[in-house]
Amino acid sequence: MNRLQRFHINGLKALESVGRLGSLQAAADELGVTPGAVSQHLIRAEKQLGRVVFTRTPKGLLPTALGARLLPRLTAAFRTLDDALAVAEEDRERALTVSVAPVLASKWLVPRLPRFRAAHPDIRIRIDATTEIVDLDSSDIDLALRVGRGGWPNVRLRRMLPMEVFPVCAPALAQTLLSPEDLRRAPIVLDSGSRGIWDHWLAPYGMKEADLGPADHFTDASLCADAAIGGQGVMLGWHTLAVDAIRAGLLVAPFARAVDIGTGYFAVTSPTRPETRQMKAFLAWVEEEMAATAREFGRAPAAKRA
Repeated sequence: MNRLQRFHINGLKALESVGRLGSLQAAADELGVTPGAVSQHLIRAEKQLGRVVFTRTPKGLLPTALGARLLPRLTAAFRTLDDALAVAEEDRERALTVSVAPVLASKWLVPRLPRFRAAHPDIRIRIDATTEIVDLDSSDIDLALRVGRGGWPNVRLRRMLPMEVFPVCAPALAQTLLSPEDLRRAPIVLDSGSRGIWDHWLAPYGMKEADLGPADHFTDASLCADAAIGGQGVMLGWHTLAVDAIRAGLLVAPFARAVDIGTGYFAVTSPTRPETRQMKAFLAWVEEEMAATAREFGRAPAAKRA
C-alpha cells in the first residue's frame, strides 16, 4: 500500500484503460477526457514508474514487456476496487424489507414513515404487508413486526410494547354510555378473528362477550375501526389501531380502563444474520415511536371515566 501512495491514481487508470482498450481515443471516451489528457497521464505515470509501459509505433501504442505483465494486474486491481464500491453502493441503495401485519401497517406504521424518512433519508423501506410466517434466514425479509406472546423458536426477539385493549367508539355514541352496563344494549362491532377478546375487559364487571348488545361482525380489524368511526358501534381497540383516530377526534375511549391481554408487539430478526446499520436504525425508531404512542394514549381524551 505504501507504493500506491507514490503514484497518481489517474495515471494508473489511464495506463489500464489504454492497455485494455488499445487506443488513446477509446480510453479518452471511457474516462471522459480528451486524448491529449490521456497522453499526459501516460507520460506522468511512466515517469513515476521509471519504466516505459508502451512503445509508440505508427500503428499505435503497444505494451512493452513490462506493460504485458503490469497492465493485466492493473485491470484486476481496478475491477476489485469497482466491486468494493459496488458493495458500498448496494448497502446504501438496497431497501430495508419489513414484514408487518396489514392492520399494523395501515393504521400505525405507514402514517409514521415520513418521520423515519426525515431522520434517515439514505434508508429506503419496503413494506411486505402480511401475517404469514416468513423465513428470515433464507428470504429477502430483513425483519418482521409481529403481535403475539413471543416465545417463537429460532428467532431473535425484541419486545416493543404490551398490547392493551379498551372500548372505542364515535363521540356521539360515547355520550350514551354512562357505565359498562350500557354495553349490553349498545351496538357492537366485533372482529371475527378475535372472538372472546372482550372477555378480558368485561370480566371485572361480571360480563362476557356474549352479554354485549347486537353486533356486526368484520373479518378485519381495520374494517372494525372504520365501522366504529362511522358510528356503527363500539369496538375493542388497542393503541396502534386507535390512537391516531382518537387524536383526530374520530374516536373516543368512553371508559378509561385498558387491559393488558398478555400479548405484545415484537421486532423479529434472524439470529444467524447480523443486524445491519439500516436494521438497527429502523428498530430503534420503531421502539421510540411505540413508546410515544403509549404516552400519547395516556393523554388521549376519554369521554367518561369508569
